[in-house]
Amino acid sequence: MSNRINFTKETIEAIAPPEKGRVTYHDTNKKASGLQLRVTSTGTKTFCVFRRMNGGNPDRVTLGRFPLMTLEQARKQAALISASIANGDNPAEVKRAHKAEPTFGELFDEYIERHAKPNKRTWEEDVQRFNQYLKKPLASKKIKAVDRNSLSTLHSDITNAGHPTVANRVLALVSSVFGWAINAGRADANPASGLRRNREKSRDRFLQGDEIPRFFAALAAEENPTIRDYFLLSLLTGMRRSNVLSMEWKDIHLARAEWRIERTKNGEAMTVPLPPEAIRVLEERKTKKKDTDKFVFPGTGKKGHLVEPKSGWERVLSRANLNNLRIHDLRRTLGSWQAKTGSSLVIIGKTLGHKNVATTQIYARLDSDPIRESVNKAVEAIMQAATTPISSSTGIADNFSSKS
Repeated sequence: MSNRINFTKETIEAIAPPEKGRVTYHDTNKKASGLQLRVTSTGTKTFCVFRRMNGGNPDRVTLGRFPLMTLEQARKQAALISASIANGDNPAEVKRAHKAEPTFGELFDEYIERHAKPNKRTWEEDVQRFNQYLKKPLASKKIKAVDRNSLSTLHSDITNAGHPTVANRVLALVSSVFGWAINAGRADANPASGLRRNREKSRDRFLQGDEIPRFFAALAAEENPTIRDYFLLSLLTGMRRSNVLSMEWKDIHLARAEWRIERTKNGEAMTVPLPPEAIRVLEERKTKKKDTDKFVFPGTGKKGHLVEPKSGWERVLSRANLNNLRIHDLRRTLGSWQAKTGSSLVIIGKTLGHKNVATTQIYARLDSDPIRESVNKAVEAIMQAATTPISSSTGIADNFSSKS
């Protein structure tokens, strides 16, 4: 193979590594003057730009490794660097500027430390999405190499894997990182801006009346009381997963039947009225807690509380013969049963801690009494449904009580 070839994805992939040392190939495409590909005996293929000033010494600027850096991205970078040198910029300075440009992984770390941790309760979800979907394809790329084409391909790949909503969330995270970077003077443009997202359908799944007896029977059969009580309190309070997982004893006032959450997802404090059924669960757990237990649902990890109840949830769903039900749907279940028992949308929104500008002033005029009445009424209806016998079996509530 000649060392001067028209670079394409196929020709680059076909280049075999030399037996020893390193071989340099030159792109004949005139739009990418100076673009080279250096191939080592280990098979590493690296794009670089080779240029010289008029009357000056030659210099080489390393761009990135193929295939993490695509040919299209390499050509764009080569054109920019060649233009800078042609305009009289010092090649060494151009090289230093390129090296100083952060990778997307470095930019993401800055975003987490400087923005997400101080301002987002859900920053750990951002880290999880980065590790799962962004680290491998984007972390090592210079931020100028993260373009609309690569993001569109990533979005399509996640969508085609059966996760259209997750694909939208990943794209939104990339957009947030670049949006912050622009404000912080770390980037000039947002490549995720304007990219088409997947159409999302609002989820309306919740436990129906005929499903509740099976659900409670499955809870009663759960051998892990921490898992069982976590799901039960998630249903009876309607609070978000993260809040229930990190529930602390110091924030619970059993005599007033209240649970104080100092900071919810929307950044505000919230007092949650506890229905009698929730109080009974908490009182039972308190009699068995250790003096060192800080959390209602203690765990063995570094956070000190239960973190991932996924396996327990799968056990419950399997026993109850339920499908297409998520843990978050327990929160929606309480709100739905509040609606079934006549509560207004304002009361439901206040109960679940929804932040809605249009109803903020109305919320401010509500005290906890109508909310408590609404929650108690909905929970009473849920528990009544739970006692409905299935075939010739005994009442589910009796089964659950005996297990507790």
